Amino acid sequence: MNLSEKKELVQLLNARLSETSISILVNYKGLDVESMTKLRSDLRNEGVKLKVVKNTLLSMASRGTDSALMEDYFSGPNAIVTCSDDPVSPARIIAKFAENNNKLGIKVGAMNGKTLSVEEIKALAKLPGREVLLSQLLSTMNGVPTAMVRVLAEVPKSLLNVLNAIEDQKKAA
Repeated sequence: MNLSEKKELVQLLNARLSETSISILVNYKGLDVESMTKLRSDLRNEGVKLKVVKNTLLSMASRGTDSALMEDYFSGPNAIVTCSDDPVSPARIIAKFAENNNKLGIKVGAMNGKTLSVEEIKALAKLPGREVLLSQLLSTMNGVPTAMVRVLAEVPKSLLNVLNAIEDQKKAA
């Protein structure tokens, strides 16, 4: 790779890292081609990207982004996993893959200006997906007005029941 190609790669990677909501650094040493292909396919299906980059190029590309927080971990064979919209998807896929394949090592992550430890990434992986969280929020927001309408509808209904009971009492008397 010549110098102009390296500069172009650094610019493209910097643009991608600037747009990401989460980036996770993994050690892929020992993974065979079949496993790596399976991992890339699983990530791609969720809109997540995995890029194997030399550490010096990754260091240059990460400047000015949240991923620069992980610079101390840029040693050895690294791949960076990035996602721009849903931070749970990459964490879930990487954690699940690491459970089933002990050769993939999660090093560190970066999200919202903070570094994430391996335990924090695994905890993030246990959260439901974005669509599930949004539907739960929507049902909660919808439940409050619905309950309020029911309560308000009960007031005239209860008053009507009391009036009917009084009318029945007067007829009986």
